[in-house]
Amino acid sequence: MTFPGGTPPRRSLLAGEPVWHRAWLACRRVPKRIAQDIFSWRFVLLTLASLIVLYPMLWVVSLAFSGQQSLTLVRLPEDAGIARQLMALVPLPEQWSLANFRAVLSEQPFLQWLGNSLVVAIATTVVGLSLSCTAAYAFSRFRFAGRQRGMLLFLISQMFPAMLMLIPLYVIVVQWLGLGNSWLGLILVYSITALPFCVWMLKGYFDTLPYEIEESALLDGASHWTIFTRIILPLARPAIAVTGLFAFMTAWNEFILASIFMDDESLYTVPVGLRFFVSDYASEWGYFAAGSILVSLPVMLLFLSLQRFLVSGLAAGAVKG
Repeated sequence: MTFPGGTPPRRSLLAGEPVWHRAWLACRRVPKRIAQDIFSWRFVLLTLASLIVLYPMLWVVSLAFSGQQSLTLVRLPEDAGIARQLMALVPLPEQWSLANFRAVLSEQPFLQWLGNSLVVAIATTVVGLSLSCTAAYAFSRFRFAGRQRGMLLFLISQMFPAMLMLIPLYVIVVQWLGLGNSWLGLILVYSITALPFCVWMLKGYFDTLPYEIEESALLDGASHWTIFTRIILPLARPAIAVTGLFAFMTAWNEFILASIFMDDESLYTVPVGLRFFVSDYASEWGYFAAGSILVSLPVMLLFLSLQRFLVSGLAAGAVKG
């Protein structure tokens, strides 16, 4: 017998039937449902996708805690069987150690690189949010000549890879402004790179806010700046959190622009500094893996602190407008 929706309706308690009997019948159906979920094609597909994603991360963690610099974590004898060879595919170190982390923090200028990255990323976030919030509010609320063309240019700039802007940015920042090998030049470059996406995200969220709130504030004598700072910005905290996180990650993870604009080793950011662990003259994979784990911790903490804003900010900013 088939039922609408594929599942039978709940059976009501019969007269005199104890509650524990119904609970026992429900528990008998749970293993069957679990088995159906496990052997479904969706579960198999998700499992394979998870293994593909987690396997490189397992390599990084194993290299970081191995205490060595070689990529060979497991040494097999020449007469190793197929089972031993298959087990060697799982990159687990023979001995777990924190030596790579101690060496990176004490023997290498990693903390200096980390401080440089924090300064550049925080400054990029502040500058990017300041410019994108005001620009997005103007595009959302005011009607002026070139408004549609300006938004279209922002959108077109996202259709091309960032490498196409490398030569113009180098000419403008280094040759014209003379800001090469400085944090200020790198902050300006990162802010310009993140600006189009941030403006579009915030503009879409500002469009969802009812204009009647601003009209009532105008009738009470509030200025546009007061409305923007005391009403609009507090209401747009989810979108600001998303765009701020994007601007922070743009500066935190970027490597190519930082390696080109920075020549002084004392000004290197973390991605540029990690490059020297693995190069033509050195292959310190353990240091590289340990540094990669340490550099990912601030981003993880930032995600955890802003996760309650991410879903609402992305949904409203990406769909509306």
